[in-house]
Amino acid sequence: MRGSVYYQSALLAKQIFESGAKKENRIDPNHPHFQKVASFQTMESYRNIWNNFFNYLKEHWCIKDAEKISSEHITAYLDYKIEYYPSKLYLQKIVSALGKLEVALQLFGKNIYNETRHYDFSIRQYILDEARNLDLVADNYHHRAYNNPELLIASLSDPAHQLAARIQYEGGARIEGVALIKAEQLQGTVFDSITNQEKAFYISKEKGGKCGPVSINCETYNLLMEYIKRHRHFKINRQHYWNDLKQAAILCKENTESSHGLRWNFAKRRMFEYAQAGHSYLDSLKQVSNEMKHNRASITEHYLGG
Repeated sequence: MRGSVYYQSALLAKQIFESGAKKENRIDPNHPHFQKVASFQTMESYRNIWNNFFNYLKEHWCIKDAEKISSEHITAYLDYKIEYYPSKLYLQKIVSALGKLEVALQLFGKNIYNETRHYDFSIRQYILDEARNLDLVADNYHHRAYNNPELLIASLSDPAHQLAARIQYEGGARIEGVALIKAEQLQGTVFDSITNQEKAFYISKEKGGKCGPVSINCETYNLLMEYIKRHRHFKINRQHYWNDLKQAAILCKENTESSHGLRWNFAKRRMFEYAQAGHSYLDSLKQVSNEMKHNRASITEHYLGG
């Protein structure tokens, strides 16, 4: 599918919008209006979410064609939204909109290409069920840190993926903070007063968060620097990285939490390091939130259960 984000969402909206369609027809699998959207206001709300999702895919995954969306992209987008602690109502609306996107893409294939195309975004409901009590995280906690992140990283098949995972594990970077790293981002060594160790850092620019340093072990930094010297920049394919992590998790008998689980490992370890250095719990939250490029210290709390 070609065209801008807004043009593509408009084409898909035409597949699924049927003004005034009756409810009994919209729930009847044998009726042409099955699974259609009858309210203009609802359709507009869904389309706004689609636009946001498509822009996310364009900026984070370099995907400009809505027909290439897969369940992995749904998972990544919902993880991205959940990290910012949305209300239950807003998250439910996003999940509903993605469900209608699945229907719209299937209808687009049928109506435009006369083809039956299969899309399965059912993972969205599983993620919603996990996060349904976001305002009471302690009562509905899902532990997402890997049990043995070192083994997981060593089990990745691609050395570049191992390096990306180590950066996320050591520095807490988001996927967009490791997907592309250029030479000018490298800043050299810095003394970490919390662990009393010399580390090295680069400047990360992550969508939805603050720009700032990502501090990693000097050994990892040197590997990154050597990689950039050989290849001009460090770059990974996010889809391939996700698939590699999934296979490594299966091999290590871990839950498949994608690269986001490594940020959970970072948050828990870093909070412990601040505590060991004599910082209060609230100050530690603030500092770790800042290192993870969050805007609110309270967001970090949901990484710490389990």
